[in-house]
Amino acid sequence: MKKTNNQLFWWLGALAAGVLLGLLGSSPVNSACDFIATIYTRLFQFLAIPTVALAITSTLISFGRQKSTRKIFIRTITYTLLTTFVAALVGLGLYRIIAPENLPAGMVSNDTGGPVTDLTFHEHIISVIPNNIVQPFLSGNVFSILLIAVAVGLAIAYMKESEHKEVLVKGISGLQEVFFILIRALIWTLPLGIAAFAAQLTAQVSGGIILGSLGKYTAVILGGNIIQFAIVLPLFLLSRGLNPVKVFKAMSPAVLMALFTKSSAATLPVTLSSAEERLKVNPSVSRFVLPICTTINMNGCAAFILVTSVFVMQNGGTTLGLGASLLWVLIAVFSAIGNAGVPMGCYFLTLSLMTGIGAPVSIMGLILPIYTIIDMVETAENVWSDSCVCAMTDKDLKE
Repeated sequence: MKKTNNQLFWWLGALAAGVLLGLLGSSPVNSACDFIATIYTRLFQFLAIPTVALAITSTLISFGRQKSTRKIFIRTITYTLLTTFVAALVGLGLYRIIAPENLPAGMVSNDTGGPVTDLTFHEHIISVIPNNIVQPFLSGNVFSILLIAVAVGLAIAYMKESEHKEVLVKGISGLQEVFFILIRALIWTLPLGIAAFAAQLTAQVSGGIILGSLGKYTAVILGGNIIQFAIVLPLFLLSRGLNPVKVFKAMSPAVLMALFTKSSAATLPVTLSSAEERLKVNPSVSRFVLPICTTINMNGCAAFILVTSVFVMQNGGTTLGLGASLLWVLIAVFSAIGNAGVPMGCYFLTLSLMTGIGAPVSIMGLILPIYTIIDMVETAENVWSDSCVCAMTDKDLKE
């Protein structure tokens, strides 16, 4: 907890320092901040795609080992998919209602160099299907890479236990740990990047357009999380005959800890203790459901991926029809489920998806200074959703 609080202190301090630097109006300072921001954007892009692909593969491999408790596993997956889909749909609906404006044209650049075009359902499907295993990696086609990751993960999951499978699993775990170390190193230096992005944003504010657009975007993200937290998940509990107030009161220590730690994994011991001692969930259920949910039940992440992707694509001149919007709901949901223990996972996932379609990823830099607050709220929602899935599964098995 102390380490997390120190990190939050440094990030908020960097944000304040960046705002002050942006207010100076100095050309050399602005140029230096633009240079640093560009470096961090490229480093994020470098780490995002392989990290996400490895996370999805390792998550799916773990699915193949969940055979001894089939009933619990099926209910966990069912409730996870239902709540995550609703979270993404709530985010999409709120985005269309609030309708954030585009940022000024001068701020939006196509960093990836790829074309940004209108996206149709059929074009999405065709672009995802690779015609060879090497080409997606050479062209940076993120969707194809993620499809390969899914296929490889499922294939390894259903391999018979053997020495070859063990070698593959250990190799993937080792690669994943390497990228986790690189990400932790990048996050350690992130205050510098936050200061640069904040200075860049402050220097570019014009006529309130930027603040208005980003303010509405933030309102969509936080509003969607609040609706999911206070309305949707309680309705799920009521549908199973559970009292939402009673469940929340029992799980409140875990939810509050998640808010400040910004980590579902770090909160897991408190979540388990609250479920078993305060909510009186059967330990055989809680000790199976909650670790799985910590990995795959990402309501807040799905909403963030969807809303942020739509916002970035809109600023890049991309128009999404109904079919493409619904496809992006699917992409957001399954990407969130594959977000297995990746620090700043939602941010990396969205960045990798935007890189793959040539969208203006510089906008992700503008979002970074406010991501700390978003991440806190999303993590609290994720742990609350984990608690609801656990309570509903326990109720089902008792019946």
